[in-house]
Amino acid sequence: MARIADKVAIVTGGARGMGAATARLFVREGATVVIADMLEAEGMALAEDLGAAARFVRLDVTDEAAWAALVADTLSAHGRIDALVANAGVLSFGELVGAEIAEFDRVFGVNVKGVFLGMKHVGGAMREAGRGAIVNIASIDGFRGANALGLYSASKWAVRGMTKTAALELGPHGVRVNSVHPGGVHTPMVDPSSSLSQAELDHGHRRVPLQRIGRPEEVAAASLFLCSDDASYISAAELAVDGGWAAGYYHENLPGAPLSIL
Repeated sequence: MARIADKVAIVTGGARGMGAATARLFVREGATVVIADMLEAEGMALAEDLGAAARFVRLDVTDEAAWAALVADTLSAHGRIDALVANAGVLSFGELVGAEIAEFDRVFGVNVKGVFLGMKHVGGAMREAGRGAIVNIASIDGFRGANALGLYSASKWAVRGMTKTAALELGPHGVRVNSVHPGGVHTPMVDPSSSLSQAELDHGHRRVPLQRIGRPEEVAAASLFLCSDDASYISAAELAVDGGWAAGYYHENLPGAPLSIL
């Protein structure tokens, strides 16, 4: 298949996890992919594995000059930028009352400023070209509050808001902007040591309607759809890839219970 044949895509946080799965899928579907990440060894190894259709560029998403250079370099090398998947992100646990300002700056720097700079610089190039698709990877925690995830949740709400605004501003120029909201996904972010078994991971998600953790490839498929021409009339959408988690928790002790007692 070649759903994004001849397109040029930038994937931030592309060296591992959902970003790497996205880079692999995009190459398989015909795109040229720029893998942008701080993880040089992993990013270069992935690019080498994917061959001529991929290359690695070191990118700190909080650095505006680095974004400007990335866009200029990509246009020089490939002549166009058709898609951006803003996947780079960090997770943070802790109560809001006890949070340090340095942690606030770290989370909002990557999760919010990084997305903003991507839309500013890549979106600007797309606006000039009169085409393009941007997918911002948010989270189901951008739909709700979550104790101990206050900074992370707030950052993902901000991504939702910026996505909506960018869709309004860039839509008249032929650029679509959407957000994808993963639930629990088996990546190094949730299993840093890769020590958990599939059964353990699924058990931790037993109250999700589909009763399992997600796979990076399932999130990548959502990004592929939104960057493809199949989604040509979709913008400002929020696509949850969460096994139904956003609907609420499945109550194991109430299968088929009457609506009146739920």
